Amino acid sequence: MPYHQLEHTLPNKRLACLLSLAALLATGCSTQEPHNEKWYQERWCAQQDGQVEVRLKDKTRCDCLTDDYAIEVDFARKWAEAVGQSLHYAKMTGEQAGILLIVEEDNDNRHLKRLESVIEHHSLPIRVWTTRASELDR
Repeated sequence: MPYHQLEHTLPNKRLACLLSLAALLATGCSTQEPHNEKWYQERWCAQQDGQVEVRLKDKTRCDCLTDDYAIEVDFARKWAEAVGQSLHYAKMTGEQAGILLIVEEDNDNRHLKRLESVIEHHSLPIRVWTTRASELDR
């Protein structure tokens, strides 16, 4: 293929490749979660007589603040992020750290085990609760 023809096809091939990659990533990253995090957060926190999305002095937001706990609500696959966030919320509020882990899928239990193992190994002062949509639909 002559150079001048190749030059015109490269941007189209790059664009096609980028669009294909974006589509692949979008479908590969999709989840089967029945509800978003906020749905679980609002329902569970209400059951605990807590406040949802409490803005803290550093402008972060605690997902659920009760009389005793500053709680991070997250899907099981995000368990590691929840550790740091719950400890930060506890520091900012003076309450104890808590994590509400959303376990909807069969393989979510492996994430729960990892979370519990890290908490135990490092003697972290974090209380863990679990929930699923069927418990909050009542």
